[in-house]
Amino acid sequence: MKPIAKNAILLVIVVVLSFGPLFIAHNAEFAGADAQASTAISTLNPNYTPWFTPLWEPPSGEIESFLFALQAAIGSGFVFYFIGLSKGKYNASKREQT
Repeated sequence: MKPIAKNAILLVIVVVLSFGPLFIAHNAEFAGADAQASTAISTLNPNYTPWFTPLWEPPSGEIESFLFALQAAIGSGFVFYFIGLSKGKYNASKREQT
């Protein structure tokens, strides 16, 4: 199998795994630590007012969770790209020495 076809198949699998849960559980409530923290703070101090308000809030918790996961995936992509690049450079320099 050609590398381009393999990468395309892997990309389709990633997209299906990313968006699949949004379609399967479209009425589910995905609550995170932020919602739990807000509840705990309002329980401890009912008069608490936040320091600022967000510029934009996602329309649902699912989209917020998806954006958080996307941010983590992009960040890990950069990290592992540079790890792979370093490993490739190291292997190339070892081959040149022999």
